[in-house]
Amino acid sequence: MGSMHFFFMVNAGRGIQGSVFPGCPETYQSPSESESESRGQGQSRRDQHQKVRQIRAGDVIALHAGVAQWIYNNGRSPLVLVQIIDTSNPANQLDQNHREFFLAGNPQREVQSQRGESGRTRIRGQSTGTGQQERSRNIFSGIDEQMIAEAFNINVDLARKMRGENDNRGIIVSVEHDLEMLAPQRSQEEERQEREEEAQRQLERGREGSYNGLEETFCTARMKHSINNPSQADIYNPRAGRVTNLNNHNFPILRYLQLSIQKAVLYKNAIMTPHWNINAHSIRYITRGSGRIQIVNENGDSVFDGQVREGQMFTVPQNFVVITKASNQGLEWVSFKTNDNARINQLAGRVSAIRSMPEEVVANAFQVSVEDARRLKENRQEVTVLSPGSRSSRYPGLNILED
Repeated sequence: MGSMHFFFMVNAGRGIQGSVFPGCPETYQSPSESESESRGQGQSRRDQHQKVRQIRAGDVIALHAGVAQWIYNNGRSPLVLVQIIDTSNPANQLDQNHREFFLAGNPQREVQSQRGESGRTRIRGQSTGTGQQERSRNIFSGIDEQMIAEAFNINVDLARKMRGENDNRGIIVSVEHDLEMLAPQRSQEEERQEREEEAQRQLERGREGSYNGLEETFCTARMKHSINNPSQADIYNPRAGRVTNLNNHNFPILRYLQLSIQKAVLYKNAIMTPHWNINAHSIRYITRGSGRIQIVNENGDSVFDGQVREGQMFTVPQNFVVITKASNQGLEWVSFKTNDNARINQLAGRVSAIRSMPEEVVANAFQVSVEDARRLKENRQEVTVLSPGSRSSRYPGLNILED
């Protein structure tokens, strides 16, 4: 658990994720066969726990500050997660350092390497800093074992194991046998029905207008949303690619996180129109392919001009103009933005700032003829994702899906 809101995206693989919300009911209940066999007489105890979720590539999981979670890889390939944490969110009542509190294990080695030499903890006048090694274990390691035993009504030996002093496995541990828990699998029909229900919810939100505060409670809040589904794209060009946006309208929990997400897919040699973020910074993570990125500051200086590829991450500050072109391999990325309803202003295309200006204004601003100004405004009729080498004034078959 951490002291701030955060979310992560599943970049590859699949697994199971569980979150623990304080005061919420344990809605998953299953009989324990081992308990039933040991007791005989048909008496069985039920294992109870809060909801667990099947996660796979393209899923985004959002969590409130202070919520404990665990993740298990039940697939045959690595489970790769990309996590974004906003230390400036008002939910963080501590300092600007990212802090994680572990309920189990002994994550000392990993946490120390993350904190580096700047890590410092101070409690009641006692501090540990760069002058001595900092303890980074689970939270029970700081509680007396007798107190733990009394709180849980267990023996001291079990309490000692909870402290994890002899556990050297680190943050990620290997499970000897597959975890067995109640986690219902979704059929294709259930997934289709879920997509239809989500589409209906979005339609109803559009009719109702502003958020009324009653749509989701703390215990029933939806925390998972798939961003890989092409049918949910907000903008689609069959020759250029697609863009999918997650914001507070279609993923309400983002309202509390004050963050939004954009998934972009560019086909071979396609371009994402030059644009700037109106109300947010943007952190881009390249998930597939390669391409060229240019970023320009307020002075017209190119602060970045280079090739990017899978696994790289970079920041586009607010109002800095960015243009992206895919290579022959295509290019895909996810942008994490510091506003729950982030917006962009485009410079080229049918809904661009240039298109919205009078011809005379464009002509005088760029010192060109009115005819050239008209070309600047009308030669590109596509929206957001632009097909390579297009010179036509109109493109048949272009689909634009809007909320």
